[in-house]
Amino acid sequence: MNEWLTDFGMFLAQLMSLAVVIALLAVVVMRSRSGGSERSRLHLEELNETHANRHRQLTLAASEPSARKRLLKAFRKDDKARGRQGRKARAESRPRVWVLDFHGDIKASGAVRLAEEVSSVIAVADEGDEVVVRLESAGGLVHAYGLAAAELDRLRHAKLATTVCVDKVAASGGYLMACAADTLRAAPFAVLGSIGVVAQLPNVYRLLKRHDIDVELLTAGRYKRTLTVFGENTQEGREKFLEDMQTTHDLFKRHVGERRPNLDIEAVATGEIWYGTQACDLGLIDAVGTSEAYLVERMKQAKVISVKLEPKRKLGDRLGLAISRGVESAIERGLEVLEATRWQKR
Repeated sequence: MNEWLTDFGMFLAQLMSLAVVIALLAVVVMRSRSGGSERSRLHLEELNETHANRHRQLTLAASEPSARKRLLKAFRKDDKARGRQGRKARAESRPRVWVLDFHGDIKASGAVRLAEEVSSVIAVADEGDEVVVRLESAGGLVHAYGLAAAELDRLRHAKLATTVCVDKVAASGGYLMACAADTLRAAPFAVLGSIGVVAQLPNVYRLLKRHDIDVELLTAGRYKRTLTVFGENTQEGREKFLEDMQTTHDLFKRHVGERRPNLDIEAVATGEIWYGTQACDLGLIDAVGTSEAYLVERMKQAKVISVKLEPKRKLGDRLGLAISRGVESAIERGLEVLEATRWQKR
Protein backbone atom coordinates (compact mmCIF):
# COMPACT_ATOMS: atom_id res chain seq x y z
CA MET A 1 0.00 0.00 0.00
CA ASN A 2 2.80 2.42 0.95
CA GLU A 3 4.61 1.61 -2.29
CA TRP A 4 1.46 2.37 -4.29
CA LEU A 5 1.01 5.72 -2.51
CA THR A 6 4.66 6.58 -3.23
CA ASP A 7 4.27 5.81 -6.94
CA PHE A 8 1.01 7.76 -7.08
CA GLY A 9 2.68 10.75 -5.38
CA MET A 10 5.56 10.64 -7.88
CA PHE A 11 3.05 10.53 -10.75
CA LEU A 12 1.23 13.59 -9.40
CA ALA A 13 4.51 15.47 -8.99
CA GLN A 14 5.51 14.71 -12.58
CA LEU A 15 2.05 15.71 -13.79
CA MET A 16 2.25 19.01 -11.95
CA SER A 17 5.75 19.69 -13.33
CA LEU A 18 4.48 19.03 -16.85
CA ALA A 19 1.55 21.40 -16.28
CA VAL A 20 3.88 24.13 -15.06
CA VAL A 21 6.12 23.75 -18.14
CA ILE A 22 3.10 23.89 -20.48
CA ALA A 23 1.79 26.98 -18.69
CA LEU A 24 5.16 28.73 -18.99
CA LEU A 25 5.35 27.93 -22.70
CA ALA A 26 1.83 29.28 -23.17
CA VAL A 27 2.79 32.52 -21.40
CA VAL A 28 5.88 32.91 -23.60
CA VAL A 29 3.84 32.34 -26.78
CA MET A 30 1.13 34.77 -25.71
CA ARG A 31 3.66 37.45 -24.81
CA SER A 32 5.44 37.06 -28.12
CA ARG A 33 2.12 37.39 -29.99
CA SER A 34 0.91 40.31 -27.93
CA GLY A 35 4.03 42.32 -28.79
CA GLY A 36 2.37 43.49 -32.00
CA SER A 37 4.50 45.49 -34.38
CA GLU A 38 6.61 47.08 -31.63
CA ARG A 39 10.21 46.13 -32.30
CA SER A 40 11.84 47.63 -29.21
CA ARG A 41 11.17 48.85 -25.71
CA LEU A 42 12.37 51.91 -23.83
CA HIS A 43 14.38 51.19 -20.70
CA LEU A 44 14.68 54.04 -18.19
CA GLU A 45 16.86 54.09 -15.08
CA GLU A 46 17.05 56.90 -12.56
CA LEU A 47 20.76 56.97 -11.80
CA ASN A 48 20.28 59.05 -8.65
CA GLU A 49 18.38 56.15 -7.04
CA THR A 50 20.89 53.57 -8.28
CA HIS A 51 23.77 55.59 -6.88
CA ALA A 52 22.04 56.11 -3.53
CA ASN A 53 21.17 52.41 -3.16
CA ARG A 54 24.76 51.35 -3.85
CA HIS A 55 25.98 53.87 -1.28
CA ARG A 56 23.66 52.34 1.31
CA GLN A 57 24.75 48.80 0.50
CA LEU A 58 28.41 49.70 0.93
CA THR A 59 27.69 51.62 4.14
CA LEU A 60 25.90 48.60 5.64
CA ALA A 61 28.61 46.19 4.50
CA ALA A 62 31.34 48.33 6.08
CA SER A 63 29.49 48.86 9.39
CA GLU A 64 29.60 46.71 12.50
CA PRO A 65 26.65 44.28 12.93
CA SER A 66 25.55 46.12 16.06
CA ALA A 67 25.19 49.39 14.13
CA ARG A 68 23.20 48.04 11.18
CA LYS A 69 19.82 48.24 12.89
CA ARG A 70 20.43 51.90 13.67
CA LEU A 71 21.53 52.55 10.08
CA LEU A 72 18.43 50.87 8.64
CA LYS A 73 16.22 53.03 10.87
CA ALA A 74 18.10 56.13 9.67
CA PHE A 75 17.65 55.03 6.05
CA ARG A 76 13.88 54.68 6.52
CA LYS A 77 13.72 58.12 8.10
CA ASP A 78 15.75 59.51 5.21
CA ASP A 79 13.36 57.86 2.71
CA LYS A 80 10.40 59.67 4.26
CA ALA A 81 12.24 62.98 4.13
CA ARG A 82 13.27 62.37 0.51
CA GLY A 83 9.67 61.54 -0.33
CA ARG A 84 8.55 64.92 0.98
CA GLN A 85 11.42 66.64 -0.82
CA GLY A 86 10.59 64.73 -4.00
CA ARG A 87 7.02 66.03 -4.01
CA LYS A 88 8.32 69.55 -3.44
CA ALA A 89 10.96 69.12 -6.18
CA ARG A 90 8.33 67.94 -8.66
CA ALA A 91 6.29 71.02 -7.89
CA GLU A 92 9.39 73.17 -8.50
CA SER A 93 10.21 71.36 -11.78
CA ARG A 94 13.66 70.00 -10.93
CA PRO A 95 16.00 70.01 -13.99
CA ARG A 96 16.68 66.68 -15.64
CA VAL A 97 19.72 65.16 -17.32
CA TRP A 98 18.99 62.59 -20.02
CA VAL A 99 21.82 60.10 -20.62
CA LEU A 100 22.27 58.37 -23.99
CA ASP A 101 24.94 55.83 -24.97
CA PHE A 102 26.52 55.31 -28.37
CA HIS A 103 29.04 52.53 -29.06
CA GLY A 104 30.00 52.76 -32.71
CA ASP A 105 31.25 50.11 -35.11
CA ILE A 106 32.66 50.73 -38.59
CA LYS A 107 29.13 51.07 -40.04
CA ALA A 108 27.75 53.19 -37.16
CA SER A 109 25.01 50.58 -36.79
CA GLY A 110 23.69 52.24 -33.65
CA ALA A 111 22.66 55.39 -35.55
CA VAL A 112 19.10 54.11 -36.10
CA ARG A 113 18.60 53.40 -32.39
CA LEU A 114 20.25 56.72 -31.50
CA ALA A 115 17.82 58.58 -33.80
CA GLU A 116 14.81 57.09 -31.99
CA GLU A 117 16.29 57.86 -28.56
CA VAL A 118 16.95 61.45 -29.60
CA SER A 119 13.37 61.77 -30.84
CA SER A 120 12.04 60.43 -27.53
CA VAL A 121 14.11 62.85 -25.46
CA ILE A 122 13.27 65.89 -27.61
CA ALA A 123 9.57 65.08 -27.22
CA VAL A 124 9.64 65.29 -23.40
CA ALA A 125 12.61 67.52 -22.52
CA ASP A 126 11.94 70.93 -21.00
CA GLU A 127 13.90 74.14 -21.05
CA GLY A 128 16.84 73.77 -18.68
CA ASP A 129 17.22 70.04 -19.27
CA GLU A 130 20.54 68.62 -20.45
CA VAL A 131 21.42 65.65 -22.65
CA VAL A 132 24.63 63.73 -21.91
CA VAL A 133 25.91 61.37 -24.60
CA ARG A 134 28.49 58.78 -23.53
CA LEU A 135 30.23 58.21 -26.85
CA GLU A 136 32.73 55.56 -27.87
CA SER A 137 33.83 55.08 -31.47
CA ALA A 138 37.02 54.83 -33.51
CA GLY A 139 35.16 55.91 -36.66
CA GLY A 140 34.18 54.17 -39.88
CA LEU A 141 32.22 54.86 -43.06
CA VAL A 142 31.81 58.53 -43.94
CA HIS A 143 28.11 58.44 -44.83
CA ALA A 144 27.24 56.32 -41.77
CA TYR A 145 28.93 58.64 -39.29
CA GLY A 146 27.63 61.67 -41.14
CA LEU A 147 24.12 60.40 -40.37
CA ALA A 148 24.97 59.71 -36.72
CA ALA A 149 26.43 63.23 -36.35
CA ALA A 150 23.30 64.73 -37.93
CA GLU A 151 21.15 62.92 -35.33
CA LEU A 152 23.15 64.52 -32.50
CA ASP A 153 22.86 67.90 -34.24
CA ARG A 154 19.09 67.62 -33.74
CA LEU A 155 19.65 68.16 -30.01
CA ARG A 156 21.42 71.44 -30.76
CA HIS A 157 18.61 72.52 -33.08
CA ALA A 158 16.09 71.69 -30.32
CA LYS A 159 18.05 74.11 -28.06
CA LEU A 160 18.91 71.37 -25.57
CA ALA A 161 22.22 71.75 -23.74
CA THR A 162 24.31 68.81 -24.92
CA THR A 163 27.41 67.32 -23.32
CA VAL A 164 29.40 64.53 -24.95
CA CYS A 165 31.60 62.45 -22.65
CA VAL A 166 34.39 60.31 -24.11
CA ASP A 167 35.94 57.76 -21.76
CA LYS A 168 37.95 55.72 -24.28
CA VAL A 169 37.93 56.87 -27.91
CA ALA A 170 36.20 59.32 -30.25
CA ALA A 171 38.35 59.42 -33.35
CA SER A 172 37.64 60.14 -37.02
CA GLY A 173 33.86 59.61 -37.44
CA GLY A 174 33.57 59.37 -33.65
CA TYR A 175 35.04 62.86 -33.29
CA LEU A 176 32.78 64.05 -36.12
CA MET A 177 29.84 63.06 -33.89
CA ALA A 178 31.36 64.45 -30.69
CA CYS A 179 31.63 67.95 -32.17
CA ALA A 180 27.83 68.25 -32.04
CA ALA A 181 28.14 68.90 -28.30
CA ASP A 182 27.96 72.27 -26.60
CA THR A 183 30.52 70.87 -24.15
CA LEU A 184 32.95 68.08 -24.94
CA ARG A 185 34.63 66.22 -22.07
CA ALA A 186 37.11 63.34 -22.21
CA ALA A 187 39.05 61.12 -19.81
CA PRO A 188 42.77 61.94 -19.47
CA PHE A 189 43.89 59.11 -21.75
CA ALA A 190 40.91 59.00 -24.10
CA VAL A 191 41.89 59.04 -27.79
CA LEU A 192 40.56 61.95 -29.86
CA GLY A 193 41.08 63.56 -33.24
CA SER A 194 42.10 61.65 -36.37
CA ILE A 195 40.52 64.37 -38.50
CA GLY A 196 41.40 62.79 -41.81
CA VAL A 197 40.23 60.42 -44.53
CA VAL A 198 41.78 57.08 -45.47
CA ALA A 199 41.10 54.53 -48.20
CA GLN A 200 42.83 51.28 -49.03
CA LEU A 201 42.22 49.10 -52.09
CA PRO A 202 44.04 45.93 -53.16
CA ASN A 203 44.74 45.39 -56.87
CA VAL A 204 45.34 41.96 -58.41
CA TYR A 205 45.57 43.05 -62.07
CA ARG A 206 49.17 41.89 -62.58
CA LEU A 207 48.46 38.52 -60.99
CA LEU A 208 45.47 37.96 -63.29
CA LYS A 209 47.46 39.10 -66.33
CA ARG A 210 50.24 36.64 -65.48
CA HIS A 211 47.69 33.82 -65.65
CA ASP A 212 46.03 35.16 -68.83
CA ILE A 213 42.80 36.12 -67.07
CA ASP A 214 40.89 39.07 -68.50
CA VAL A 215 38.40 41.18 -66.54
CA GLU A 216 35.95 43.42 -68.38
CA LEU A 217 34.94 46.57 -66.52
CA LEU A 218 32.17 48.49 -68.27
CA THR A 219 31.05 51.92 -67.04
CA ALA A 220 28.81 54.73 -68.24
CA GLY A 221 30.20 57.98 -66.93
CA ARG A 222 33.83 59.08 -66.98
CA TYR A 223 34.41 58.69 -63.27
CA LYS A 224 31.91 55.96 -62.43
CA ARG A 225 34.83 53.77 -61.35
CA THR A 226 38.14 55.53 -60.65
CA LEU A 227 40.04 52.63 -59.02
CA THR A 228 39.33 48.93 -59.36
CA VAL A 229 40.46 45.71 -57.71
CA PHE A 230 40.70 43.57 -60.85
CA GLY A 231 41.43 46.00 -63.68
CA GLU A 232 44.45 48.14 -64.51
CA ASN A 233 44.36 51.43 -62.61
CA THR A 234 45.30 54.63 -64.43
CA GLN A 235 47.01 57.77 -63.19
CA GLU A 236 43.90 59.76 -64.08
CA GLY A 237 41.82 57.43 -61.94
CA ARG A 238 44.23 57.80 -59.00
CA GLU A 239 44.16 61.58 -59.24
CA LYS A 240 40.37 61.66 -59.30
CA PHE A 241 40.19 59.31 -56.32
CA LEU A 242 42.55 61.56 -54.35
CA GLU A 243 40.50 64.59 -55.37
CA ASP A 244 37.34 62.96 -53.99
CA MET A 245 39.15 62.11 -50.73
CA GLN A 246 40.30 65.71 -50.39
CA THR A 247 36.72 66.91 -50.90
CA THR A 248 35.59 64.62 -48.07
CA HIS A 249 38.41 65.90 -45.87
CA ASP A 250 37.42 69.50 -46.55
CA LEU A 251 33.82 68.75 -45.56
CA PHE A 252 35.08 67.06 -42.38
CA LYS A 253 37.16 70.13 -41.49
CA ARG A 254 34.26 72.48 -42.22
CA HIS A 255 31.94 70.40 -40.00
CA VAL A 256 34.38 70.54 -37.07
CA GLY A 257 35.28 74.20 -37.63
CA GLU A 258 31.64 75.34 -37.61
CA ARG A 259 30.96 73.57 -34.32
CA ARG A 260 34.26 74.46 -32.63
CA PRO A 261 35.07 77.93 -34.01
CA ASN A 262 37.94 78.57 -31.57
CA LEU A 263 39.85 75.51 -32.81
CA ASP A 264 42.79 75.95 -35.19
CA ILE A 265 41.39 73.42 -37.64
CA GLU A 266 44.37 73.45 -40.02
CA ALA A 267 46.74 72.61 -37.17
CA VAL A 268 44.75 69.58 -36.00
CA ALA A 269 43.24 68.25 -39.25
CA THR A 270 46.34 66.20 -40.02
CA GLY A 271 44.91 62.76 -39.26
CA GLU A 272 46.81 62.64 -35.95
CA ILE A 273 45.31 61.52 -32.64
CA TRP A 274 45.78 63.04 -29.20
CA TYR A 275 45.08 61.91 -25.65
CA GLY A 276 42.57 63.73 -23.48
CA THR A 277 44.92 66.15 -21.71
CA GLN A 278 46.66 67.03 -24.99
CA ALA A 279 43.31 67.44 -26.75
CA CYS A 280 42.19 69.90 -24.07
CA ASP A 281 45.32 72.02 -24.56
CA LEU A 282 44.69 72.08 -28.33
CA GLY A 283 41.00 72.97 -27.98
CA LEU A 284 39.65 69.68 -29.33
CA ILE A 285 37.72 69.26 -26.05
CA ASP A 286 36.57 71.60 -23.29
CA ALA A 287 37.38 69.69 -20.11
CA VAL A 288 39.18 66.59 -18.82
CA GLY A 289 37.23 64.09 -16.73
CA THR A 290 35.30 60.82 -16.87
CA SER A 291 31.61 60.49 -17.62
CA GLU A 292 30.95 58.88 -14.23
CA ALA A 293 32.54 61.78 -12.36
CA TYR A 294 30.49 64.28 -14.37
CA LEU A 295 27.19 62.45 -13.83
CA VAL A 296 27.80 62.09 -10.09
CA GLU A 297 28.38 65.85 -9.92
CA ARG A 298 25.17 66.54 -11.90
CA MET A 299 23.18 64.31 -9.52
CA LYS A 300 23.61 66.97 -6.83
CA GLN A 301 21.40 69.42 -8.74
CA ALA A 302 19.38 67.36 -11.22
CA LYS A 303 17.50 64.16 -11.79
CA VAL A 304 19.71 61.97 -14.00
CA ILE A 305 17.89 59.43 -16.18
CA SER A 306 19.51 56.84 -18.44
CA VAL A 307 17.57 56.24 -21.68
CA LYS A 308 18.11 53.04 -23.68
CA LEU A 309 16.05 51.68 -26.53
CA GLU A 310 16.44 47.90 -26.39
CA PRO A 311 15.32 45.56 -29.20
CA LYS A 312 12.77 42.94 -28.23
CA ARG A 313 14.20 39.46 -28.57
CA LYS A 314 12.32 36.23 -29.07
CA LEU A 315 12.86 33.31 -26.74
CA GLY A 316 15.18 31.57 -29.20
CA ASP A 317 17.22 34.75 -29.60
CA ARG A 318 17.55 35.15 -25.85
CA LEU A 319 18.68 31.55 -25.40
CA GLY A 320 21.15 31.87 -28.26
CA LEU A 321 22.51 35.12 -26.81
CA ALA A 322 22.92 33.53 -23.38
CA ILE A 323 24.84 30.59 -24.86
CA SER A 324 26.98 32.94 -26.94
CA ARG A 325 27.84 35.05 -23.91
CA GLY A 326 28.68 31.94 -21.92
CA VAL A 327 31.08 30.73 -24.62
CA GLU A 328 32.67 34.19 -24.94
CA SER A 329 33.07 34.43 -21.16
CA ALA A 330 34.75 31.02 -21.04
CA ILE A 331 37.15 31.96 -23.85
CA GLU A 332 37.99 35.31 -22.26
CA ARG A 333 38.59 33.62 -18.91
CA GLY A 334 40.89 31.09 -20.57
CA LEU A 335 42.87 33.87 -22.24
CA GLU A 336 43.16 35.71 -18.93
CA VAL A 337 44.53 32.57 -17.27
CA LEU A 338 47.05 32.09 -20.07
CA GLU A 339 48.11 35.73 -19.82
CA ALA A 340 48.45 35.48 -16.04
CA THR A 341 50.78 32.47 -16.31
CA ARG A 342 53.39 34.74 -17.89
CA TRP A 343 53.87 36.43 -14.52
CA GLN A 344 53.68 33.36 -12.31
CA LYS A 345 56.88 31.98 -10.82
CA ARG A 346 57.77 28.51 -12.03
